Amino acid sequence: MNTKNYLIVSTLIFAFVAIMHLIRLAMDWSVQLGTYTVPLWVSGFALLISATVAIWGLTLMRRA
Repeated sequence: MNTKNYLIVSTLIFAFVAIMHLIRLAMDWSVQLGTYTVPLWVSGFALLISATVAIWGLTLMRRA
């Protein structure tokens, strides 16, 4: 796999993760891991990180 294909795949994955976290925040979905309920702020933090990495991937794709 060359660099451009890697950047495309990883950017799409991180963009999908960011969109899913955004949907979770908008729809107020709850996530349960065993007896622990994951708070919504975790999705806010994960949205910030995954969107940042997706945007970073887009900028690297433009350079490649």
